[in-house]
Amino acid sequence: MDHVRLRRLLDEPLASPVWPLSISLRDFTPGQAGAVHALLALAYEEGGGSVPAFAPWWETLSADSEYDPALCFTAYDSGMLVGVAQCWTSGYVKDLAVHPSWRRRGVATALLLHSFHVFAQRRAPRVDLKVETGNDGAMTFYKSLGFISA
Repeated sequence: MDHVRLRRLLDEPLASPVWPLSISLRDFTPGQAGAVHALLALAYEEGGGSVPAFAPWWETLSADSEYDPALCFTAYDSGMLVGVAQCWTSGYVKDLAVHPSWRRRGVATALLLHSFHVFAQRRAPRVDLKVETGNDGAMTFYKSLGFISA
């Protein structure tokens, strides 16, 4: 599958995230890894992709030199994980996933806007991500948040 790299510069004032009612942002802990993996697997399965089994996924993720648990943003509704943005220290959004029952309700937008603020605080000049070629819905969504082709 081919991908397009997108970039969001952080040199302009950033909109603040607006969290949907009942959604709370929580700090990531390794105890949440199973729930994060399950949400990613669900999201990728629906999009035609896949995620490795939990053990190799977690081992690879947590050992990566760009992994920082402070850059894994999790959104919860009444104790249920409904969204996650897993980012790398290089200013890269590795994964963004929202539970199907919470899509198109502002969770992904809030997660990305939150990540922009965190990266700006870390003095990152930009945020990058990749989108599968032909995923027009994702392209429209990311461009609405200021991403451009890199």
